[in-house]
Amino acid sequence: MFSLQCLAFVLELWAFTSALDNGLARTPPMGWLSWERFRCNMDCKTYPDDCISERLFKDMADVMVRDGYLAAGYEYVIIDDCWLAKERDATGRLQPDPDRFPNGIKALADYIHSKGLKFGIYEDFGTKTCGGFPGSEYYLQYDAETFAKWTVDYFKMDGCYSDVHQYDDAYPAMGFWLNKTGRPILYSCSWPAYQEAVMNPDYKKIAKYCNVWRNFDDINDSWDSVASIIEFYGKDHSKFIEVAGPGNFNDPDMLIIGNYGLSRDQQRSQMALWSVMAAPLIMSVDLRNIRPFSRSLLLNRSAIAINQDRLGAPGRRINKIGNIQVWTKAIEPAGSLAFVFHHSGTAVPLRFSIGLSDLGLSSPQGYNVTEVFDSKYMGVFKTTDRLKVDINPTGVFFGKAIRL
Repeated sequence: MFSLQCLAFVLELWAFTSALDNGLARTPPMGWLSWERFRCNMDCKTYPDDCISERLFKDMADVMVRDGYLAAGYEYVIIDDCWLAKERDATGRLQPDPDRFPNGIKALADYIHSKGLKFGIYEDFGTKTCGGFPGSEYYLQYDAETFAKWTVDYFKMDGCYSDVHQYDDAYPAMGFWLNKTGRPILYSCSWPAYQEAVMNPDYKKIAKYCNVWRNFDDINDSWDSVASIIEFYGKDHSKFIEVAGPGNFNDPDMLIIGNYGLSRDQQRSQMALWSVMAAPLIMSVDLRNIRPFSRSLLLNRSAIAINQDRLGAPGRRINKIGNIQVWTKAIEPAGSLAFVFHHSGTAVPLRFSIGLSDLGLSSPQGYNVTEVFDSKYMGVFKTTDRLKVDINPTGVFFGKAIRL
């Protein structure tokens, strides 16, 4: 066990100045996470199908394979908070709740791996997790070694019960110990999410040491929550978009498509904007009981292809025209764009018109323009031409322009 001060000395001594560089997340990760839908439900007597237990994660793994999610690219099954026992074991190692995970975490990881999926887990830098379970402070090396022994593929580190001023050392330190295990483990950090309210996060440093990072409030099952995230990313006041790219992505939090709080148009908006943002596509929904519309939206291959475009370019909001937000993302082949027109109003549909040159498109040869969700070809457009579309309240038009 190391104090943070001792670890800072070790890192300096070992010239810990290189990036995380684990070769992972060359495109935004895709998968399923328990938190938004199932929270910290530990009452397995009342809710045997929905409590945080090995049964829940095995069920989700089974459905992800059976219903085509893995085939579409959703490869991670990730446990969030509340999986732990209340105390570490006699040797100081983490251990799961014995009643809810009777076979242990390694057995669960083996099951998930046997399905062709990858396994993720949660911890917290502080003395406790947000749910009050043992945290990783003073145990970073121990916990990294434990996760590697359990064959973890994705690690999310939260920041409850800790000092945000330590994060610039703490999060790189955990990345160091993860790398020392020799196992490739995608590293998801909550580093800037806690710093944003009290200081200016060093996003260049964060991008150096994390594969993905949360930087805003937890998402909730409501349109107000999604809209607040969209606005935070649209303003980009900390210039976090400019540091994102292959290996390092901003994380606006989980996809809540298929839950209870979003209309059909709002679900389409989240899928389109998360795709253009180059955000991790991490679902948090009961896949066993999802409605067909939501399932087909999550599995939309054209939207996923935009998100997973090999350039890894993060999209950004380039204009606001009344209630219409214009977002663009560079995609392959060179000179092409994906774009979203988002109607942030709630009153009536709007007819929106914009010139291709106003999207930043400049090729004199023109562009093949296609609506993404339905793969509807709209024709060849020159830079002097205008797109004219109808957009529902809180909805989107999602398109792409491929350079000829």
